[in-house]
Amino acid sequence: MYGWIWRHLPGNAWLRALASLLLVLGVVYLLFQYIFPWAEPLLPFNDVTVDE
Repeated sequence: MYGWIWRHLPGNAWLRALASLLLVLGVVYLLFQYIFPWAEPLLPFNDVTVDE
């Protein structure tokens, strides 16, 4: 998959590296802004069962 993305990016190696970095930053931004907040209530991390 990464090879396919690398081959389809325009420019030389430096431009491809910059475009790859921008793509990664964009994906991370989308994950933190939209996907993780949406999925957080569905995850069982807050279901603690500690009895006293």
